Amino acid sequence: MQRRLGTADAVVLGLAAMVGTGVFAVWGPAAAAAGPWLLLSVVLAGVVAACNAASTADLAVAHPESGGGYVYARERVSPAAGRLAGVAFLVGKSASAAAAAGVFGSYVLPSAPLPAAILAVVVSTALNTAGVRWTSRGAYALVGGTLVVLLLVVVVGLSGSGGGDAVAAAAQTAPVPVQGGPLGVLTAAGLVFFAFAGYARIATLGEEVRDPRRTLRRAIAVALGIALVVYLLVAVALLVGMGSEHLAGETSPLVALVDSGRAPGLGVLVRVGAAVAAGSALLSVLVGLSRTGLAMARRGELPTCLAVIGPRGTPWRADLVGGLVAVVITVLAGPAAAIALSACSVLVYYAVINVAALRLPATERRWPAWTAVLGLVLCVGLAALLPLTQVLITAAVLLVIWTACTVLPRR
Repeated sequence: MQRRLGTADAVVLGLAAMVGTGVFAVWGPAAAAAGPWLLLSVVLAGVVAACNAASTADLAVAHPESGGGYVYARERVSPAAGRLAGVAFLVGKSASAAAAAGVFGSYVLPSAPLPAAILAVVVSTALNTAGVRWTSRGAYALVGGTLVVLLLVVVVGLSGSGGGDAVAAAAQTAPVPVQGGPLGVLTAAGLVFFAFAGYARIATLGEEVRDPRRTLRRAIAVALGIALVVYLLVAVALLVGMGSEHLAGETSPLVALVDSGRAPGLGVLVRVGAAVAAGSALLSVLVGLSRTGLAMARRGELPTCLAVIGPRGTPWRADLVGGLVAVVITVLAGPAAAIALSACSVLVYYAVINVAALRLPATERRWPAWTAVLGLVLCVGLAALLPLTQVLITAAVLLVIWTACTVLPRR
């Protein structure tokens, strides 16, 4: 595949996957779990993401090819571990794509969200088959628009335009009790981590960036740092403008915040921004899906027909299959269920990545081994503390697909 992406392109593609669906969707359930300690959950999620990013960056430099954690775990641990990482990534990102499509549909066409969501997946898949350069150019505009909208939300929340009685009147639901406490903070951190997980998109570009050793490490660190600052600012604005109990009861807290007080007209802009962010995330997530599918097909873990590279330099068959899977999940599950499945699967994926990072020799690690150990412990812990039903569903799905990839013929 052609190496034509620079550091800025990789950063924007990572931000397109991170500053997307999660920043519009996770605050209500996260606040219900953490209560007034929501900021601590955001910081903890950022710590987990930073540890995982360190492991991902070192592994991406050691293995500069498409496939991300699937390749790293296969080469550094075992084929079975690589298969688990690949399956967890495919499941998690397929669910993430479905969640992004669902958010897009609910904001663009609330009277008929499902057709709009399916159309969003179809259009994004078509863009991806046209090549990474086109996708990255579109991501610049999408990310820029999303950041502008989030900045306006932060200004409204911190300036006191919302809050108090105005928020109570504008809120779509009544205040709800919050869980709080250490377990609540950890549960919320697992949910907020869903919003950080897009930096894996950068690692899947190993075959498409110029100078992978420099580009991948810089791009992951810069994208993660920008996302952390944005999420902290948004969380502070929501807590100041709404309070944790009103925030916990809201399914669309950013809209409720700007609809209250002196900024009701900004609600339309936030709705547009949510649709733009969901579209941005959908573009990036589907590209990551196809690249991991390409890597697995090259090694016989998936049907080898998915490894075909088209005349535009893209794995077009893998692009089409990824889009089809995202459509199926969109139809069968709502955004909330898709987010839960994605969060748990992605935490499993990064747990395997941290194990692989521990197998790197010291000369190939820029970051100390303890960051990988901490990342592994936190990933397993946060995944286990998500709601039990969601954990069991995720475990069953991963087991079934991993077994199928192991025993079924793939040619």
